[in-house]
Amino acid sequence: MRVTHVITRLIVGGAQENTIASVLGLRAKPGLEVDLVAGPTTGREGSLEPVMAAAGCLTRVPELVRAVRPWTDRLAYRRLVALFREKRPDLVHTHSGKAGILGRLAARKAGVPIIVHGIHGPSFGAFQGPLANAVFTTAERIAGRVTDHFVTVADAMAEQYLAAGIGRADQYTRVFSGFDLAPYLAVRRDAALAAGLGLREGDLVIGKIARLFELKGHDDVFAIAREMVRQVPRVRFLFVGDGPWRDRFEKMAAAPGLAGHFVFTGLVPPSEVPRYVGLMDCLVHLSRREGLPRALPQALAAGKPVVAYDCDGAGEVCHDGTTGFLVPPGDHATLVRRLAQLAAGPDLRARLGENGRAFVRERFTIGRLVDDQHALYLRLAAARGVPLPVS
Repeated sequence: MRVTHVITRLIVGGAQENTIASVLGLRAKPGLEVDLVAGPTTGREGSLEPVMAAAGCLTRVPELVRAVRPWTDRLAYRRLVALFREKRPDLVHTHSGKAGILGRLAARKAGVPIIVHGIHGPSFGAFQGPLANAVFTTAERIAGRVTDHFVTVADAMAEQYLAAGIGRADQYTRVFSGFDLAPYLAVRRDAALAAGLGLREGDLVIGKIARLFELKGHDDVFAIAREMVRQVPRVRFLFVGDGPWRDRFEKMAAAPGLAGHFVFTGLVPPSEVPRYVGLMDCLVHLSRREGLPRALPQALAAGKPVVAYDCDGAGEVCHDGTTGFLVPPGDHATLVRRLAQLAAGPDLRARLGENGRAFVRERFTIGRLVDDQHALYLRLAAARGVPLPVS
């Protein structure tokens, strides 16, 4: 059984790491031939292309760019149709907005028997203007008509897409985004790393793992920073990641009253992220657009409590009062109160963190991610009469 995954770009990010783990894991399943098609990877977020290039299963499509460019998009669509006709996959599994729309339409044009789309985050919603929202909603509805099944990282994604008139409830399956738990379960505070970043014993370290870009919630951190410094003078905000808005955020962090309270790590390879999580007392995630933030289960696996905006799938991991605290989006007063509560309660932090670790250990392994997707593929193949892989 031949399976081709398609994604817009392979930057360092949760959707990309999920896709790579899926492709590499599925390649180990007997009877499956799995490869990946991706557009060009550019920007300060870093690239995961070398991982897939080393595996020998990556095809690059230069025209498959993230921005909306009608002429280039048409070329990308035609290139994908040609690729699918050449590779003749039994199943195409798309990821991300641009690749998801063009990839599914191209797969239908090429006669691919089974078309699956992975929803890592919404393409439409209140986070963008009405015109863009209308365009992307319409595009998703069109692509949805040629989609056999949707794989979501959170039930919240299925609810949003169904509310928009995309697909039927029986076409959606939630598969949590698995990752290598071992480094997080074994994490300890790295004193040398802490010293190198200027973090001292006794600091209250509030971590945030995200691209330095819009909608990721960094502005909300700055909005509460002065009040947090007033209440917890030893508070330090640790920003893990890089992105096009780094210069802007560094200027904000240098403002009077905030200087010395922010630490920017820059780009951190995924394999190094556990070391930085080990320095945190808690993790805050304030994104306004995210399927299920990968940073939340990562922090919980390390026994760190989380505070998150109740947005998209965050509540499916951040269980209010059990693994952390959920906060209404934009409610800065409650955000400060919850963070101050964690700052004053080491026993509370430990209890919430241990609850989170137990929850994540059962549900977020790579093995479960791959097995769940494999079982779905076999079920879809049987329903469509596609020959099943021979063990």
